[in-house]
Amino acid sequence: MVAWIKSAGLLVSCTLLVACAQDGFSRDRGSPFAPDVNRRAPMVDQLVVGHRLLGAKEYELALDAYHRAALDRGFDAEVLSALGTVNLALGRMGQAETLLRRAVKKEEAWPEVWNNLGVVLMETGKHAEAAQVFRKAYALDDGASDAIRDNLRLALAKMDNLSYGVDEQQEYKLVRRGSSDYLIRTAL
Repeated sequence: MVAWIKSAGLLVSCTLLVACAQDGFSRDRGSPFAPDVNRRAPMVDQLVVGHRLLGAKEYELALDAYHRAALDRGFDAEVLSALGTVNLALGRMGQAETLLRRAVKKEEAWPEVWNNLGVVLMETGKHAEAAQVFRKAYALDDGASDAIRDNLRLALAKMDNLSYGVDEQQEYKLVRRGSSDYLIRTAL
């Protein structure tokens, strides 16, 4: 026990001596450890961080980054859209729908947000409203997006097939295209 106390005392003494040295605990450039935080550097846009995390399928971390972006920027259309998209990816359809509806009220000419709102509506079984939303997205996009066109076709097919029963049910999955654009595909 006495030897252990002496060893611990020696370790603490050596640590203090190293810390008091001219360079202290500074690390060289070749060190494998993380560098110190530069508090004077400009802050990174949390919306960009969230988009990168969403792309890496780190949805909870992306949600945190988007919330930090909301603290910096407020709840503008871009932040609301990002929050709605990450909630869509997490399967939180109610929250996603609310956020995406708020986003399209603030920025009505954004086809990707309308498309994502349509995807949420399709997932919640609101096929007629989803078809209207996809029509709006397709019109705003001037028909340039194949993903929006495919989503519109699927919504119209669902509306035409009102006798869609349990024995005819198919599995669908969301396919991410771009940073905040989703496409509904049949699962094979």
